Amino acid sequence: MWPFKSVPSVSVTDAKQKIGAAGVAFIDVRTPEEYAAGHAAGAQNVPLATIDEAAIKHLKQFKEVYAICRSGGRSSTAAAKLVAANVNAFSVAGGTSAWREQGLPIT
Repeated sequence: MWPFKSVPSVSVTDAKQKIGAAGVAFIDVRTPEEYAAGHAAGAQNVPLATIDEAAIKHLKQFKEVYAICRSGGRSSTAAAKLVAANVNAFSVAGGTSAWREQGLPIT
């Protein structure tokens, strides 16, 4: 059974509406190489492997944190880690694949 079933997720279009709002962080949890190859506009690279106590402490300053990856698996893991640390975090369903399919901006 998938252990993160209760992790909140949002669609790419809902996430896009939140980006840039006060108190919102948008993180891409893929590797730096994947991020450099193209990422959702506005996302900051915070690789999943680097989400440690320091990263969590930094992200706690935001009202909401949206995590995105390629398809949704790693972002669900990242959001679960953050939620467990009392961060109001969401996984972006479908990841950058869905983001591209919807024609949303890629950097």
